Amino acid sequence: MAAGTRDDERVGDPAAELAGELRRAGLGEVETGVRRRAEYGADASNYRVVPQVVVFPRETAEVLAALDVCRRRGVPLTARGAGTSIAGNAVGEGVVLDFSRHMNRVLGVDPEARTAVAQPGAVLDTITAAAAPYGLRFGPDPSTHARATLGGSLGNNACGARALAYGRSSDNTVELDVVTGSGVRFTARRLGRAGLLGGGAGPERELLAGLGAVVSDRLALIRTEFGRFTRQVSGYSMEHLLPENGADLAKFLVGSEGTLALLLQATVRLVEAPRHTATAVLGYPDMAAGADAVPALLPHRPIALEGMNSRLVDVLRRRRGEGAVPAGLPRGDGWIFAETAGGSEAEAVAAARLLAADAGCLDAAVVTGDAARALWRIREDGAGLGGRTPAGEPAWPGWEDSAVPPGQLGPYMRELGSLMRDFGLDGLMYGHFGDGCLHMRIDFPLAERPAVFRDFVRDAAVLAGRYGGSVSGEHGDGRARGALLGHMYSPQALETLAAVKHVFDPGDVLNPGVIVRPRPVEADLRLPAAKASLGPLAFAYPHDRGDFATAVHRCVGVGKCRADGTGSGTVMCPSFLATRDEKDSTRGRARALQELANGTLMTGGWSSPEIAESLDLCLSCKGCASDCPAGVDMATYKAEALHQRYRRRLRPAAHYALGWLPRWARLVARTPRLVNTLLAIRPLAALAKRGGGLDARRPLPRFAARTFRQWFAERTAASAAGQPVLLWVDTFTDHFSPEVGQAAVRVLEQAGYDVQVTGRAVCCGLTWISTGQLDAAKRRLTETLDALGPALAAGWPIVGLEPSCTAVLRGELTGLLPDDPRSARAAAATRTLAELLTATPGWTPPDLTGVHGVAQPHCHQHAVLGWDADASLLRAGGAELTRVGGCCGLAGNFGVEKGHYDVSVAVAETALLPAVRSAAPDAVILADGYSCRTQLAHLAPSPGIHLAQLLAERGPAAPTE
Repeated sequence: MAAGTRDDERVGDPAAELAGELRRAGLGEVETGVRRRAEYGADASNYRVVPQVVVFPRETAEVLAALDVCRRRGVPLTARGAGTSIAGNAVGEGVVLDFSRHMNRVLGVDPEARTAVAQPGAVLDTITAAAAPYGLRFGPDPSTHARATLGGSLGNNACGARALAYGRSSDNTVELDVVTGSGVRFTARRLGRAGLLGGGAGPERELLAGLGAVVSDRLALIRTEFGRFTRQVSGYSMEHLLPENGADLAKFLVGSEGTLALLLQATVRLVEAPRHTATAVLGYPDMAAGADAVPALLPHRPIALEGMNSRLVDVLRRRRGEGAVPAGLPRGDGWIFAETAGGSEAEAVAAARLLAADAGCLDAAVVTGDAARALWRIREDGAGLGGRTPAGEPAWPGWEDSAVPPGQLGPYMRELGSLMRDFGLDGLMYGHFGDGCLHMRIDFPLAERPAVFRDFVRDAAVLAGRYGGSVSGEHGDGRARGALLGHMYSPQALETLAAVKHVFDPGDVLNPGVIVRPRPVEADLRLPAAKASLGPLAFAYPHDRGDFATAVHRCVGVGKCRADGTGSGTVMCPSFLATRDEKDSTRGRARALQELANGTLMTGGWSSPEIAESLDLCLSCKGCASDCPAGVDMATYKAEALHQRYRRRLRPAAHYALGWLPRWARLVARTPRLVNTLLAIRPLAALAKRGGGLDARRPLPRFAARTFRQWFAERTAASAAGQPVLLWVDTFTDHFSPEVGQAAVRVLEQAGYDVQVTGRAVCCGLTWISTGQLDAAKRRLTETLDALGPALAAGWPIVGLEPSCTAVLRGELTGLLPDDPRSARAAAATRTLAELLTATPGWTPPDLTGVHGVAQPHCHQHAVLGWDADASLLRAGGAELTRVGGCCGLAGNFGVEKGHYDVSVAVAETALLPAVRSAAPDAVILADGYSCRTQLAHLAPSPGIHLAQLLAERGPAAPTE
């Protein structure tokens, strides 16, 4: 448990007294620390409500005990899963119960009944994985399916892209084990035509009688105002309680957003996974034109019918480069992705082509396999990519998922666009067009003029009501839309909702202020609180108006950092995958930094111990810089925070030992054999580790007997007839693995290049950056630019071998020295070895046939430089290497520092080490990063080699033309 969380001894502190009572009631994990409360003060919405206590229940008995304490004390209780709620459904001021840590198991799958039983914290993909051996899956698939929990999905009645085929969460719910706000535990199920008035024999008898009275008095109202179309999820789904619908209590409770009962366990329906799918990509002049075509497409019974704006693709292209957008998108400014199914790929493709023939589109393409998956990933990242408008302004949820009957979607979109223009607002649209559900992110001026947000959503709610729509079509009402229900429901309907709330939760304990007696939509907004002055910054943050608070508020909370994406080649977030603790996710750290920015919860500023604790296990891998759809760059934020915390102060020993590594390496280069001999003596090595703040279990590196620069100066150069190229000699290549540099020289010269190095040894400043010594890093980088001057003036390409150092030249250089025009020139000139070689006219790789094994792209290369050129080169040479996702776990200084070893090893175990162990004995382990090779040397049975070594070992490259 984190420091400062055992506060129950503080008499007179309500939060401490509440925590103490919860512990005495038998709850084992109860936290009240500032850092933890900051992490749980927001979900994926615009709202900030800091709880008093965060609880991680381990079993049902603890949930019941927590509810009992809250009922007796009159304290609000909010249930939470992955915290991906976009409407503010999962934040509360009292106790927050996080079910995702412990109550997250799939308890069983019945393939004959096609059902699964799971706890509320089970991730949707986990349920699907458990059902997959039987050819089944859980149908609803919101874009957050890799981290969204079952409890949250049932709470919001999540749907997802394939609801056309599989329905909403309510359509896939069989039974719910719940406890109401009044403390009644029962199994919610379909009661049959006898309905609620048939009563029950258990503890729910009185509750059903009260609910039956509410329904029987309002049958006509329920039949006319509720359940008018499939995506009407705002309010409570009263239509399920009608006798003609079988009085299905389980379906009714789905979408009640934790305001009526707490979910303890659920039995859900499973569906048969399609054997093959194809996607018809349909291009239209604009999205509204695509929406107009929906009625003609629905008779083809597609699995999914999703709309996407070209502006969303433009944002992706600017964020991640041209290569991030799959080739072959049809002409148009708006697209519909129509997914079809078949018993074979040919059947699925034929169905997609028939659909496209009726689409009335400008252009169409039918794709399958990897090409289709790449397109769907863009759609899944929509919530994060939409966090910036095409003009680069922050965009926010708030009018996130309104829905109208599908036949009305085109006209509704046009009027909504006109309303946005009237308010001077911009944003990105996409959504579930087949269901009439529209997702949006809008550049509301939340911090400066929250009244604009309030007035716009009010007018938008009126507009949706006029089209017979719902203010929420998927994510629920939460704090964002509860106050807007009067624009779609009559006063009598709203009174019905209040009556139902009173039956289930008369004390208003469960998630108060949501749906019934809602708070105003502009209350509790997160961004207006971010007004503290943080002083002069080291980084420029050019994409965030030069403002740290704006930068950290890039995190809108979609929680992709909580997903295990290592199988897809992603990196983020390695520490969360190792610990499964919210504090170690990119989002958890961003929340802590957001509280630093507003200056109210964390009063210590940059020196707040909570900030240090939150950032401690960040590996600075930069995976989030590319994998986070919102573009959060936690490595940069951590460097800034360390810089501000320790500026002109004594630093941890590791900052001197590892942050100054290039300086020590140059000193050691005078007598490397003596130093290696001394450090091989165990007592001296132990003393060096202890004094340098290093983990005792890490072997100390051996310095090269002859540096690369010494070798380069003494060698006999090849013919200098080719184009000059400047080989960037980083510290790691120079002093620890000169053989990599030697191999690179051989490969480059065989490719026809005249290899040059800088006239003197310089450093990119990486180790100073990662330890937050940014003033020193700027000096190192200025020296680097001086040394690169002749090459820049001559227009030579600069090729780097160590990915992290190369990434500094392409990334941090311009962020730290934005006013030096040489920075941009150096960044533009810098290449990886593979980028240079694959762009060299006439060059082809050596024969790599028979090379098989594992490739571990360095995290910084993945995030900043890209690995596509490497993959292309290896493929062209005939190599068969499986790319590993995730981080190696060493991550420069991180895995060497005292206190990080166990997490470093755990990170390596998430992807890299299992892949290496399962590889064949003669497999090649390709790892360009010195950290990656070092981690392999310490933990793996097989060593890693650099791409330059692989190319050099396979003989001379094909002759150039």
